[in-house]
Amino acid sequence: MDPEFVILPMVLIGLPWLILHYVTKWKTSATITTDDEVLLDELYQLARRLDDRMDTVERLVASDNPEFQPKRLQANLEADNQQLRELDRLIAEKKGTAK
Repeated sequence: MDPEFVILPMVLIGLPWLILHYVTKWKTSATITTDDEVLLDELYQLARRLDDRMDTVERLVASDNPEFQPKRLQANLEADNQQLRELDRLIAEKKGTAK
């Protein structure tokens, strides 16, 4: 059997198949699923609710104890609020295009 009869099919069939196989694997693994998006949205909403609750607890403790100094990030820093508004805008756009 001639070596070129083995090498030629490997180059013409095997190499493109191998490349396309891994390109397909790469494309499918690089995206998040709709279940992942739903989970991220639920986690984001939970984090927002927990942040609101922490603000309430800190206000209650501060009203009872004037010496109380909150140790976490301040609730109304403009830099944080701007990032949250941008995230809310992106979520709203995503939901608007999904409908």
